[in-house]
Amino acid sequence: MGIKGLQGFMTKVCPDVCTMVNLKEMAERHRINHPDFPPVIVVDAMSCVRYWYTPESWVCGGQWQEYLANLENFIEAFMAAGIKLVFYFDGVVEEKKRDEWIKRRLQNNKEITRIFQFIKTHRKQPGREMFVIPSALPTFTRFALKSLGQKTICSLQEADFEVAAYGLQHNCMGILGQDSDYLIYNTSPYFSIEKLCLDRLVTVMYSREDLCRVLGLSMTHLPLFACLLGNDIVPESLLEGFWHKCLVIYPVKNKGYSRRTNILLAVANYISKVPCSYGSLKDLENMLPLGSDKTLLYRGMESYLLPGQQSPWIPPNVTNIQMFSIQQETAMCQDKEIFQVLHLLNTAMICMCSGQMEPISLTLVPLFLKHEAGQIMGQQLKRGTHWAQSCTSHVLHSVIASVLLFEPTGQIQLITDQWLFPSLKLAKEQHIQSENYAIFNILSNGEIECSNSLEDECDTEIPGQALIYRPARQHIYSVLLESGKDGAYPFVKEWFVYFGNPLQQPELVQPIQPPVPGGTPNLKTLWFAKGPDVEKQRYSTFLACFHLQDMMEELQALEAPVAGFCCLLTYLILQVNSLSLEDLNAFVALILCLKGKTAAQLAGLQLAQVDSRAVHLGTVFIRGLTTLLMANSACGFPFRMDDLMPWKMFDGKLFQEKYQQSHRGCSLEELLEGSESLYTPFQNVKSFICKACMVKNRTIQSRQRGNGIITGWHHVNFPQ
Repeated sequence: MGIKGLQGFMTKVCPDVCTMVNLKEMAERHRINHPDFPPVIVVDAMSCVRYWYTPESWVCGGQWQEYLANLENFIEAFMAAGIKLVFYFDGVVEEKKRDEWIKRRLQNNKEITRIFQFIKTHRKQPGREMFVIPSALPTFTRFALKSLGQKTICSLQEADFEVAAYGLQHNCMGILGQDSDYLIYNTSPYFSIEKLCLDRLVTVMYSREDLCRVLGLSMTHLPLFACLLGNDIVPESLLEGFWHKCLVIYPVKNKGYSRRTNILLAVANYISKVPCSYGSLKDLENMLPLGSDKTLLYRGMESYLLPGQQSPWIPPNVTNIQMFSIQQETAMCQDKEIFQVLHLLNTAMICMCSGQMEPISLTLVPLFLKHEAGQIMGQQLKRGTHWAQSCTSHVLHSVIASVLLFEPTGQIQLITDQWLFPSLKLAKEQHIQSENYAIFNILSNGEIECSNSLEDECDTEIPGQALIYRPARQHIYSVLLESGKDGAYPFVKEWFVYFGNPLQQPELVQPIQPPVPGGTPNLKTLWFAKGPDVEKQRYSTFLACFHLQDMMEELQALEAPVAGFCCLLTYLILQVNSLSLEDLNAFVALILCLKGKTAAQLAGLQLAQVDSRAVHLGTVFIRGLTTLLMANSACGFPFRMDDLMPWKMFDGKLFQEKYQQSHRGCSLEELLEGSESLYTPFQNVKSFICKACMVKNRTIQSRQRGNGIITGWHHVNFPQ
């Protein structure tokens, strides 16, 4: 999130902190000064996707081939300068940021409502001032960069910490992003993605040293400065009284400054007089209205401390684990047995982290995992009382992941891997390497989230995508999680954004076994076994998540992207009764006409108007692709992930064109752009989908909508 107002403060009040730099020249100097370290820039990808998405059309569901070409150009520009890029993506939403995440999602809902109001009024895309990134853009960007040969890392915690740590540990040339927290971390130089001129590789570098000079602070003051202005750990609401005190003691002379600028300067003046010591920090904690949690300021300071770094504000012999132990032991002390088990576990971890690998300490970890009290404690810590009380291997996964992976510096991850079950360990490795989707968070935390989608809340005929794909997700959860002795599965916490969901708490979703012939294979079989029989099981399990296990032979005969497309579109038609024959024709024509078109051809496609329902359907389809990715990851990759990417199946403008043509009643010849070679594939794909739907007693009827107006249901004689 960064420090509110700090970026603008530097630009307007102290522009000397912002220096225009040439990255190519910096890379050449880096090679001279650090011959053992090639120039590397670590990229905060989540703050760059808006910069990367430059296609003119953004409202129709995504111009994916154009976007892929943009990413290639971006990479090539740095490669030409001899600069290697390492891309980081957020892999989790940490609990400390959940409230802020919810606040932003609810605000985004309002923005999306305004977008649809504009489209319906003007029948065109809004201006860039209303721009929102296409749904699932960060997810597919990870896989796009990986397919382009880039080192792509998905974080185990908040990405900005891992980005800063990577930059420091690997002596990187700099960090590219747009988050003022990178000024607070004592790490590599911080470059602006917003100010980047790609063709010249010129951008703005923000100087920590110059910022400290302007504020009259030292580098060691910056974490305290950030905390006393409000960050992800210390809420701004607790600091109003402190700010008022600072403004009274250190009034700012320039009355032209904004209130936020005055607060920044007054807080800097205040803490410049505070001695850098743990005692001073305790005094500040006692002065602030922190309520029952007196460690907020300490934890906020500690969050900026990178591996290997020390701070005068924090005693050097106190570790994150010890603080975690103190907080949790206090919270759990009502249960003497759990208190004792937790205390032993923390003692073991502290010994391991300090290098004292004593056998007696190591034995405490597996003892804890086998101890029922430890299982209950892990459930209470991370999931509340709703998590199943059955003693399953999944609960053991969750306990060890939630407790041992808590340490943000990553110091103990190497020694904890030996305790992880093989499936969780593999899921973790694939998560970090951006090879799977959502699996590790489900296995380790029993939790998953999905941000806003460009959906029309007024279109009651199309349910929210979160609800459309929930039955498939329930089957996927069942593949991943083991049931207890009583046959019950643990619930999964879902934070999915859709209209009508207030996000006050997660929805608890029950896994449901998919109808796999012969029963659902376990993860050991799906992920580790080899041979043609296992490959068949993977494919069959995948299809069963979408209730298409009986159509395996027909689907395997198709090209992989077309098979994935058929699977998704059939599921979608079965779930949404309002989808018509015209919608089906538009989707099938889309995937067939897309093949062979270049990014330039798609960029040149002009739309006379934009249909709001087609916008909505395009988004639902794209979110369906992420569901395919999740199922593919859970089932041991029966498909290559590259075959399930949107640039293989979808283009927003092309779908708009096909949708409008189909609903105007255009001929098949016009729908397929006069290509007779596409007639037979069109009929074959459509026939497969209609047949699969008929088996489920779903008849697809015609319902022309013309220029957004429904003209009624009727049958047409399109080939089935």
